[in-house]
Amino acid sequence: MYNRTVFSPPRDEWVRRELASSITHLRDIRFFRERLPAAEIWRVFETFEDSAVYLDIETDGGYLGVDEITVIGLYDGQRVQSFISGRNLEQFEIAVAAYDMMITFNGSRFDLPFIRRRFKHISLPPVHIDLCPFLRRLGYRGGLKSIEEQLGIGRDSDVYGMDGHDAVMLWKDYQWGDQEALDRLLKYNTADIVNLEPLMQLGYEEMKRSILP
Repeated sequence: MYNRTVFSPPRDEWVRRELASSITHLRDIRFFRERLPAAEIWRVFETFEDSAVYLDIETDGGYLGVDEITVIGLYDGQRVQSFISGRNLEQFEIAVAAYDMMITFNGSRFDLPFIRRRFKHISLPPVHIDLCPFLRRLGYRGGLKSIEEQLGIGRDSDVYGMDGHDAVMLWKDYQWGDQEALDRLLKYNTADIVNLEPLMQLGYEEMKRSILP
């Protein structure tokens, strides 16, 4: 059998030591967060999928002068939780702490800054996967709805075509007493978070194939 040295002896020893340590810490997501660069944190998805939550927020678009969170949606693959300003928004802080990994679309630039401003001392899950730059690496361009269409992921007809501006207008209508507007806003937010799951799964499998042909 042909044999060749892949690593130098010191490097080989380090790789073996790190591999053994990784196996020992296989269920400790913080161990891998400390060792993986942000662009490679997607690699932990399959191992920790059962402790992941998909997150998306809506805001009032600066209505009355201050851009505030109106709705936060969480989806863990089985259950949707909706947190609404003026009702139960404060409960979000406790709910999100139950997860080890959160997955968003453009959350690094939008959702998380809003959340950290609103909840000053919040403890968010230790790992965050932002699907926007992750899917861009795979060649997918555009916003969430555009990429959903590229990958054949649909939405119900009553929220199809809606965007962030529509979400702002629905919140305003709800503030004026239209309960149906809130119901539709929650359905829109639910579509956002539920559709993140197949996007993450498809992206993960495609990325694996690209690096492990």
